[in-house]
Amino acid sequence: MSSGESWRTRLARWGFNCFPAYRGTGARIEHIAADWREVRIRLSLNWRTRNYVGTIFGGSLYGAVDPIYMIQLIKVLGPAYEVWDKAASIRFLRPGRSTLRATFRLEDAELQAIRAEVAAAGKTERVYTVELLDEAGVPCARCEKRLSIRARPPKS
Repeated sequence: MSSGESWRTRLARWGFNCFPAYRGTGARIEHIAADWREVRIRLSLNWRTRNYVGTIFGGSLYGAVDPIYMIQLIKVLGPAYEVWDKAASIRFLRPGRSTLRATFRLEDAELQAIRAEVAAAGKTERVYTVELLDEAGVPCARCEKRLSIRARPPKS
């Protein structure tokens, strides 16, 4: 279950939404839980995100979701772990004709599994799927992200 925002995650949300690379996608982060285990984003259809045929541009759809799981894992797992994007795919299910939203969640069992696999093998790969939903809750796009997680080598 998600917690409310803390002053630190509110500040992180504000910084994220002002960061030019993310701001350019047209998306905005609406919520970051105090423990970083839940993040919610919004992607509006407007003049900046509209494509030639009047729906949300595919690059905006992908850009809106691209960095979220990696940053969540970096924040939740802490400095003992390195997290990198390894691969991604997006499937466009239907045109985005209204504001779209996505929720990214990390469950306790998932985090325990990551820590156990990294402890046993030194690294792991995880695949996460997130959907961008329209105002009726209908999926317009589904993005799959593959992340590489490994133990950070000790500093010498």
